[in-house]
Amino acid sequence: MKRRWFDFRNGHSLYLIFALTGANFILIFHRLLIERVPMLDKIFGNLVIFTVIFIIAYIPIAILIGAWHRKYQLRVDVEQNMRQNMILTKLFRTMLDIQTGKASEEEIEKLREYLKSIEENMG
Repeated sequence: MKRRWFDFRNGHSLYLIFALTGANFILIFHRLLIERVPMLDKIFGNLVIFTVIFIIAYIPIAILIGAWHRKYQLRVDVEQNMRQNMILTKLFRTMLDIQTGKASEEEIEKLREYLKSIEENMG
């Protein structure tokens, strides 16, 4: 049941809501701006034409913003997530301590048991 809930949330938030909010935005934007401004209504009065032009302009803009985010902002996001995820931070520190010989046998065993419990809960 937990796996289905996870799948539902991913399908909903990454795909379905993305499409629904895009369609909702186009409809509201057309209704509240295009139809109320006579000059814009002459050019973009047909919803299909407006949608096609909007998508043609929107996709390259979104790609440029996404590339900027990946290049400049993503490392900040990852660092902040790492600072907030104590478990992952402890995991990396312990692995580093194991690699450099600074981890005690007790720490190694605790990490081993923790990872084993995660594996058991995945199946």
